[in-house]
Amino acid sequence: MSDASLEPPLQPYGVAHRLVAEALGTALLLAVVVGSGIMGERLSGGNDAIALLGNTLSTGAALVVLITIFGPLSGAHFNPAVTLVFAARREMTWPMAVAYILVQIMGAVLGVWAAHLMFGDAVLQASQKLREGPAQAFSEAVATFGLVATILGSIRFRPEATPLMVGLYITSAYWFTASTSFANPAVTIARSLSDTFAGIAPSSVPAFIAAQLAGAAVSAVLFGWLLKEKTTP
Repeated sequence: MSDASLEPPLQPYGVAHRLVAEALGTALLLAVVVGSGIMGERLSGGNDAIALLGNTLSTGAALVVLITIFGPLSGAHFNPAVTLVFAARREMTWPMAVAYILVQIMGAVLGVWAAHLMFGDAVLQASQKLREGPAQAFSEAVATFGLVATILGSIRFRPEATPLMVGLYITSAYWFTASTSFANPAVTIARSLSDTFAGIAPSSVPAFIAAQLAGAAVSAVLFGWLLKEKTTP
């Protein structure tokens, strides 16, 4: 079999378009996550369940929109763990994956700052909200495992439904995981820069990211096997 069969498909958009799409999409996602958290906290009268519900619905809805818009441009990863999975599957080159990850992190930070500006808060912040312990880390591994499974499964069987599937999964995972499903290293880093409802203390970040990468790796291996069609002799 020729190695050409393993090459990623040709992209209809150039590198600059793809990188800007990833940066902008990730920035908008973080503006939604942090902004809806601030709004929910301000309007909930101290009821964290109501605040989380508002945060959840806004994030899930925004993901459907953002993936629909930016998917044809860049694939709408918005997530270094997802980008690493696609690079490992040889569906994008490693140099492009590194570029994606850098712009995702930069976009995420800009999105957090935009949310602060919209609500009149100090732009530069550091979260004081500790999210520590084995249960939190395990939750992040489970959340990211499920996210990668959702993406790979929907791309395999119902690619047109991927935006909705991802939005629905994250909406659910906000509630069934103890960590409220960050499931994204760029999101985790950026949320450490927001001392608001959606924040995470910088000291909690390394364990979250390690668990996210582990969950993504396990999911990529398992679903790479599970979704592989049987070859005929």
